[in-house]
Amino acid sequence: MQEHEEKEVTNQADPQNIHHEDLALKTAAQYFGEELLPLLGITDNVRYVAPTENVTLEAKQMYQDFNYISTNNLWVHLEFESDSVTRKDLKRFREYEATTARTFNVAVITYVICSSKVKRPISSLAEGINVYHVKLIRLKNKDSDRLFACVKEKQEQGMPLEKEDLVSLLLTPLMSGNMGIGERIIKSLNFIQYASKTVTPIELEKMKAVLYTLAFKFLNKKELAEVKEVIAMTELGKMLVNDGFEKGLAEGKAEVEAKFVSIIRKKRTKGLDASAIAEELELETAYVEKVMALIAEGPSVSDLQIAQMILGQ
Repeated sequence: MQEHEEKEVTNQADPQNIHHEDLALKTAAQYFGEELLPLLGITDNVRYVAPTENVTLEAKQMYQDFNYISTNNLWVHLEFESDSVTRKDLKRFREYEATTARTFNVAVITYVICSSKVKRPISSLAEGINVYHVKLIRLKNKDSDRLFACVKEKQEQGMPLEKEDLVSLLLTPLMSGNMGIGERIIKSLNFIQYASKTVTPIELEKMKAVLYTLAFKFLNKKELAEVKEVIAMTELGKMLVNDGFEKGLAEGKAEVEAKFVSIIRKKRTKGLDASAIAEELELETAYVEKVMALIAEGPSVSDLQIAQMILGQ
């Protein structure tokens, strides 16, 4: 059966639709690191989460996507890229590594989790006599059809689904396969819901939130409606439609919006005006101006509160 990759459907005019998979993967990394890393082929055994914010001597704040400290004190640095990896990205990752290594006196390996359709992302940067390398993990190389088949077979044999089985399902919308992304999300939600005893209620909600965020990223309004309609016809739908899907989708939107507010806030403190920030982030100037106005009106108001205000307008 010939494998194909679905066309990503996004509303380019809506700033919330940018890099949702990054946000989803960061959530997965935060709550399910022990299970997620082996699925990505990273063999280091992690002990706990490491800091992701470094302040250089120039008081420049550097926000990394995620850090783990392994059992041998090696730092595993994860960066999630939904677009093609560029030389500019590699320079940024190299700076992260150098600052982290110097600040904490540790060795660092950077893994770039790439969910774009680019088949051969660049992984090295040669400048002068130095060559910098990252380890690329391309999610499109993984087969969601095969994963679903393995999980279904395990379930049919009466074997309990482990936590790592459920975490692997969170990545299926970013993999390749013959099923549409909406269908993958529905199947993943069903597997996760009916294996809910495997994880804590908080972990279950976070798993759903990851899939809701990816649904909002990849599906247009019509497809979202179709997904909700299919879910509503199942036993799972009674739970999700009543207290989950709409709530999860709304929370996902607010979290994404808050991320943009946070970035705009940082750019604003550096003296950039609305047009410069909009150009740099590829956002509408009017949107940036609205965010900056709300920040100015209430400096102590949180990013999430400002995001909720914008969504409520």
